[in-house]
Amino acid sequence: MQVEEGKILTGKVTGVTNFGAFVELDGGVTGLVHISEISTAYVKDINDHVKVGDSVDVKVLAPDKKGKIGLSIKQVMQERGEAAPARQSRFEKKPRTPKLPETDLHAQPMEFEWGRSFDSDMSFEDKLNKFKQASDEKMHDIKRNMESKRGRGKSGTY
Repeated sequence: MQVEEGKILTGKVTGVTNFGAFVELDGGVTGLVHISEISTAYVKDINDHVKVGDSVDVKVLAPDKKGKIGLSIKQVMQERGEAAPARQSRFEKKPRTPKLPETDLHAQPMEFEWGRSFDSDMSFEDKLNKFKQASDEKMHDIKRNMESKRGRGKSGTY
């Protein structure tokens, strides 16, 4: 049987690799369907689309200089108007986190990691000043601890 460019033939998948599928046509001629020619949709794993032993319709592409025959399943699908299954968005797979209910920020006292709380009846400036004071105290404690650790290292005694 003569294999002509542009002809649509039926063949049998004889091998599947990570880069494509080998298809045997009538007359014992074997060609390769490259991964990019498997489907109109994105192909991550060829095994999701074809298996060894499957009968597939392929379009013959131009043979290369070494005589290898390129085949395409995608072009057959496009000519027939067949659409590949819609690809599910990666964002649809994850359940969406529910929105937290909106709360009144002034309903409860504000608490910080060092255990201080601020009353809701304080003005913004008072809260800010109190926060700055607490922050300065915390920074002072951190600096004092760092200096004491440095001092121990220099003297050689622990």
